[in-house]
Amino acid sequence: MLTARPSLAVRLGKLELPYPTLMGSGCYGSGDEFASFLDLTKIGAVVLKSVTRLPRIGNPAPRLVHTPAGMLNAIGLQNPGIDWYLEREVPKYGAYPWIVIGSVAGFSIDDYAYVCERLAARDEIAAVELNISCPNVASEGETFACDPKLTARVVAAARATTDKTLIVKLSPNVTDIASIAREAQDAGADALAVINTVRGMGIDVETWRPRLGNVTGGLSGPAIRPIAVLAVYEVARAVTIPIVGQGGIETVTDALEFFLAGATAIGIGTANFTDPRIPERLAGELEAYLERRNLASIADLVGKANVGFANAYQSKGDEG
Repeated sequence: MLTARPSLAVRLGKLELPYPTLMGSGCYGSGDEFASFLDLTKIGAVVLKSVTRLPRIGNPAPRLVHTPAGMLNAIGLQNPGIDWYLEREVPKYGAYPWIVIGSVAGFSIDDYAYVCERLAARDEIAAVELNISCPNVASEGETFACDPKLTARVVAAARATTDKTLIVKLSPNVTDIASIAREAQDAGADALAVINTVRGMGIDVETWRPRLGNVTGGLSGPAIRPIAVLAVYEVARAVTIPIVGQGGIETVTDALEFFLAGATAIGIGTANFTDPRIPERLAGELEAYLERRNLASIADLVGKANVGFANAYQSKGDEG
């Protein structure tokens, strides 16, 4: 019988988090916006909105469309650019009692290396997420995350700029996510965020026009959860680095599916728009679940529904 309270702490590379909950990029601001709603020291970390080398005004409106069990978005990486960001935004993060993870986007390998180096150099930033679901302008618009070799090249370039934890966000819009995950790991990723949004669109049947100004967008929310759980399951069988499972998490049962599939931590995105208190609630419910199952930590759940996960880690031990 356990006498101590279960531990919800997890580790992603060098980064130690007190809770396994990461607030998804672009879905929680910097955290400060929600300080009046919950105790922000009871979340794992806030992943900031992706920043690029140059300012971007983003896609034309409408940018958000509600769908059954989900949401389509086509924001277009609107952001003020890395120079303004470092001068005006990043300094305030040093006073926060919660962990802040930066997010980098780009349109060339050099973009990623440049922005990653500048962002990671700041003490206020604990780790960096690489959002590689952007089109590579040097490769006829091909998305980095959809090509194993491009993934490897962009991760290696970012890895060369910092020794802070590097979390690579993978796209589900591929035929073999496991092969891309392996390339990211071999190129130096410390962890993988699985998954980003699923491509989709909506059409207004009265105007006969696409509902998004950009025509297509990324689908998130509960509708993509089964896709995300499968992706985590497959990636966990292919790599030995931690996985942040994300895609439609709203309840503790949702979260548990990801842990059991092989995720070390979870990312919460769309659900924050309807309930910003969700990370604090999930922390309490996860702790209660561990107590009920007489488990000492989140680690006791990870990969327990995935035999291949155990085999992957055994292989790592054999190589060592």
